[in-house]
Amino acid sequence: MRRLWVLLLPLCFWVGTARAQEPLSPNPFGVVEGFWLPDTVCELGAGWERIIFDWSQHQPDGRDDWYTMNVDDRWLQAARDCNREVVAIFKHTPAWATDGTPGAGLPRGLYLDVDDENNLWAQFVRKSVAYYAPRGVTRFIIWNEPDIEPGTYGFELEGTLDDYYQMLKVAWLAAKEANPDAQIHLAGTTYWHDVNAGKRLYLDRLLERITSDPAAAAHGYYFDVASLHIYFRTETVYDIVRQTRDLLDRYGLTDKRIWVNEMNAAPTDDPLWPVVRPQYQLDLEQQAAFIVQATALALAAGAERVAVYKFYDWNLPPGGESFGLLRADQSRRPAFDSWAMVTHRLSDVTGAEWASSKTVDVVRLTHADGHITLLAWAKTDAAAQVRISAAADTALLLDQYGKEQDVAAVDGAYRLELSAARCTRRDGCAVSGAVQLLVLPAGESRVEELQSSGSVELPFE
Repeated sequence: MRRLWVLLLPLCFWVGTARAQEPLSPNPFGVVEGFWLPDTVCELGAGWERIIFDWSQHQPDGRDDWYTMNVDDRWLQAARDCNREVVAIFKHTPAWATDGTPGAGLPRGLYLDVDDENNLWAQFVRKSVAYYAPRGVTRFIIWNEPDIEPGTYGFELEGTLDDYYQMLKVAWLAAKEANPDAQIHLAGTTYWHDVNAGKRLYLDRLLERITSDPAAAAHGYYFDVASLHIYFRTETVYDIVRQTRDLLDRYGLTDKRIWVNEMNAAPTDDPLWPVVRPQYQLDLEQQAAFIVQATALALAAGAERVAVYKFYDWNLPPGGESFGLLRADQSRRPAFDSWAMVTHRLSDVTGAEWASSKTVDVVRLTHADGHITLLAWAKTDAAAQVRISAAADTALLLDQYGKEQDVAAVDGAYRLELSAARCTRRDGCAVSGAVQLLVLPAGESRVEELQSSGSVELPFE
């Protein structure tokens, strides 16, 4: 969400080629802005990262400018060397290119033909996509959170929903001219700005606008991926992703994928970085729990990829709200280990299912070789127990940081003791309790919640 400035890294310079790079291995778990610390993000194992491709820094003073140090070629090479895909987000209109507010204003000439030299947005997109194709960048997110209205914190784009649709359409057409393999992603939306205002979701209204355009179908409806930003409350993740899938399907866009580009539950109670915030008083354990829970629930609801916002809290003032897996001093929060566990252990998941009661969530992940990982946690301020039928005498149990132990089956089942969520009067149980992961061989496993009145089977959806 911050502007990118030049950072010189001790890496070799890029040697460009005239063709696009071969695609990278599709590890679905990423980070926002991992480039700051290339060795550390490589150790983390992220499969992709989002980087701001700032128009106002590429072309600060006019259309003839072309400065690329704000997305240093060495960052891109470092990502490729670690098998990490870079996903660009285009935003920030230069002052010279808008009649509106610099940064948020609509590009001048937006409604001109896409090949008109005075359509400044088309010119920037076309040049960027062509330049970055041989550097391995083929995915482009078109702006950020256009659902936030003027006068509201986080506002980033002036203009109407129709104006955003025109930006999307122009970007698609210009990008495809420059690189037919380019993929266009919708801007990530906040969801809650519309819900709290009692409005129909921005995405719903945008999809209605897209599909009402008679020219859209011939151009793939001008996008490939819908983007989501989800924060703080475990219980919302499945519903938001599922609702997005249902919206896409309702408009006949069944081939469009869903990415959660940003998710996290930033801590306030970090002894090394305390933060004052009126809502969501969260500790380090809750941050770690949330990113594992959100990932599992997003996969179960149909998301293709998930990323943590953000990797590193560079350049934060003391007390600034801190989302990073790494603090501003580069020290690691426990959530770093949790995300490393996700990226290394869950990258080959081929299927995900969710089972839930009022007090427990369980997600079953199926891996490429057929083995199963069950993730379980308590949802309320009461501890809970689940029992899983066993096909072997022992199984591998992990905590949410990846620490392993062997557990033995008793009477043909494994029993997991799930710790209570930390709940408050203001926030309720925003983040569920600590996650446990049980690794099982291929096959069906019956999961039951043990309650005071007896056991209740938890069927998977």
